[in-house]
Amino acid sequence: MKSHIDNIVTYARHRITNALAESLNSKIEKVKRLACGYRNRDHYRTAIYFHCGGFDLYPKRKPSAFQVITA
Repeated sequence: MKSHIDNIVTYARHRITNALAESLNSKIEKVKRLACGYRNRDHYRTAIYFHCGGFDLYPKRKPSAFQVITA
């Protein structure tokens, strides 16, 4: 407890944690484990963006002005 007192006081003062950074880091490590190696850094970076970016693979299309909408 004594070794963590500075961090506890900082949290009490600012109410900020590094949980977001830790979460992102664990996702990146998971991508690294699943991949078993990439041929280059660009492919690795693309995989990280894909898994951590929150991309929707099936985006919802807006109906066009000429499309008939049925309820």
